[in-house]
Amino acid sequence: MKRILFVNVLILLMFAGISYWSEEKHQIEAAMAERGDAGTITAGRPETTENESKETEESTADDYIRWVDFSVSKFAMAEAYEYDRDTYGTDVHISWIDLLAYVASYTGGVFDNDQTVCKYMEQMKDKIGQGEKFTKVVKDLEYFPYYQEAYRAVLGGMVGEYEIEVPAEDDSERKVWEKRYGLKAFCPIAKGFPYTDYDDFGASRSYGYKRNHLGHDMLGQIGTPVIAVESGYVEALGWNQYGGWRIGIRSFDKKRYYYYAHLRQGFPYQPELKEGSVVLAGDVIGYMGHTGYSTTEDVNNIDQTHLHFGMQLIFDESQKDGNNEIWIDCYQIVNFLYRNQSEAARNNETKEWRRIYEMKDPDAEAYERTADYSMYP
Repeated sequence: MKRILFVNVLILLMFAGISYWSEEKHQIEAAMAERGDAGTITAGRPETTENESKETEESTADDYIRWVDFSVSKFAMAEAYEYDRDTYGTDVHISWIDLLAYVASYTGGVFDNDQTVCKYMEQMKDKIGQGEKFTKVVKDLEYFPYYQEAYRAVLGGMVGEYEIEVPAEDDSERKVWEKRYGLKAFCPIAKGFPYTDYDDFGASRSYGYKRNHLGHDMLGQIGTPVIAVESGYVEALGWNQYGGWRIGIRSFDKKRYYYYAHLRQGFPYQPELKEGSVVLAGDVIGYMGHTGYSTTEDVNNIDQTHLHFGMQLIFDESQKDGNNEIWIDCYQIVNFLYRNQSEAARNNETKEWRRIYEMKDPDAEAYERTADYSMYP
C-alpha cells in the first residue's frame, strides 16, 4: 500500500514539474514577443569593426553586470547634474555620474534621504576642492566601480557638449546656433502638452500572461507628440500585440534601449522613420495613443490613452532578449528630464509635429542621419 502511494506521489510530482516548466516556457516566449522581433540593426550606423566582432565572439565571459536596481532620486540627479554643469572645464569638475556613484558607495544605492545625499556629495566636492586626486578619493570604495559602470549605463548619454538653435536676441524670428555643455536629453513628452504620471513600475499586468509592468506610463491626450529622449538609431518599429504601435531606439553606445509604446492609431510615428534611422534627442518620433493588446494591427484595446516609456540596460548582447533583460524604474529620470522639454510646431497640411529648435549632437556625428528633416526652417 505504501509503495503504491509512493508511486502515485512521484507521478503527481512529475506532472506538476512538466506543467511548471511549460508555464515558464510560455512566459519567457511571451516576454520575448512583447519586446518585438527586432534584431541588431546595422543600417544607419558604422559597420562593425574586426575588434568589435572579436568582442562579440568572446561575450561568453562572465564579466558583465547582470542586474541594476536604479533608485537614484530626482533630487540627487538634479544636485549632481548642476554641479557637473557649473564646474565643467575647471579643476574641481566632477561628472554627475561619479558623484552619484560616490554617494551610492556609502548608501548601498539608496537615495531616499536628501540630507544624506548632500552630505556625501559635499564630502567628495571638498576633497576634490582641496586638491585630492579623484582616483585617491574613490580608491578604497569597494563598490564604486560597480555603481560607476551601472550609472554610466543608465545616464551615460544624457549630459555633454552639444549645439542647439535658440531665438536671436533681436526679438526677430531668426534663430542662432549656441554651443553648450549640459543636459542634452529630453522629456519624452513635448513642451506644452499636459500629462500625469506616478511610479507604476512593477505593477501587475495580465493580458496574455501574468507579468510585471516594466516601464513608466505617462497619461495624456491622443496625438501628443512623443520625443526621443536620447540620440540613437531605430532598432524596432511597427506593431506588437502587447505594445501596439511602438518604437525602440538604441543609444549609440548600445547600453540603453528606449521603448515607446501604445502609439496613435492610424498615424503612430513620423512617416520617414524606419529601422536603422538615426534620430537626435528632442526629435518628434511619434504620437501618443492607446493601441495594443491585440494580434490585429492598428487596434485600440488599451483603455487609457498613454505613452508607455521604458528603458532597458544592455551590458552584453545576451541580455537583449529573453529572461535576462534588465529594465529599470525610470519614474525619477522622467521627472528629472521635465526640466528639458523639446518645443514642437504643427504643420497644418501634413498634420505632423516637428521640433522648432534643431540640435547638433557630437555623439551622432559618426552616424548617418537617414531621416528626412526638410520640414525644418
